[in-house]
Amino acid sequence: MSTKKTNYSYIGIAFILLVFGIIFIPKIINRIKGGDVTRTESRSKNVSINAEGYVSDLMFLEINGEPKKVPPFSFVNQNGKTITNKDFEGKVYVVEFFFTTCPSICPRMNRNLVQIQNTFSDFEDFGVASFTINPDYDTQEILKTYAEKYGINNPNWHLMTGDKEVVYALANVGFNIYAGENPNVEGGFEHSGNFALIDKNGFMRSRKDDFGNPKIFYKGIISEEEKEDEDGETEEISLLKEDIAKLLKED
Repeated sequence: MSTKKTNYSYIGIAFILLVFGIIFIPKIINRIKGGDVTRTESRSKNVSINAEGYVSDLMFLEINGEPKKVPPFSFVNQNGKTITNKDFEGKVYVVEFFFTTCPSICPRMNRNLVQIQNTFSDFEDFGVASFTINPDYDTQEILKTYAEKYGINNPNWHLMTGDKEVVYALANVGFNIYAGENPNVEGGFEHSGNFALIDKNGFMRSRKDDFGNPKIFYKGIISEEEKEDEDGETEEISLLKEDIAKLLKED
């Protein structure tokens, strides 16, 4: 695995992959017909939210003027059960891409996610979707052992494995979270240490950055206790917790 500093540069790679995916792989993105990416706030008729209910100030990632929705997926989880995007309907959830033999950032990411899990342990409508980028090794049995090791006990936290190419397409195009094989780095794979946040209706959400655009992702490597890393990057787990709480209030 490459260094954390290199890891943060994958956000830029993700944007390039996003544009590539829009042009060449339109079918994998829900309701995408090709074109440019825009990042503006939306409260449009395309978002199914009860007008009389609570609506948070979190933004939507827009593609061609429409809020981006999680594409369909189907994988097997740590308990041998087939899990699809429909299993997360009506739930607020965090998305990550990882692998169990990751020697660097994955343990930190999952310790942070366990902390988030414990924070929202009383909420039946909160979950986590963890997709392995090394499905050849990370079988259902391996994922189950990993879940037990880290204290993953939320029934809505699914560690999923499946076809490698489908996983990579979901990461790089579906969620724009970089993942790929690289025999030249420690562990043999490289990926972003970022988390995506999904609302109850399946839309990608985030808070604004300093320029009024959606941040899109949340840094998953730095813990709340650390506050920042040696490169001066600040933690965003506390921000993610705040935004999860906002989405849980939405209808």
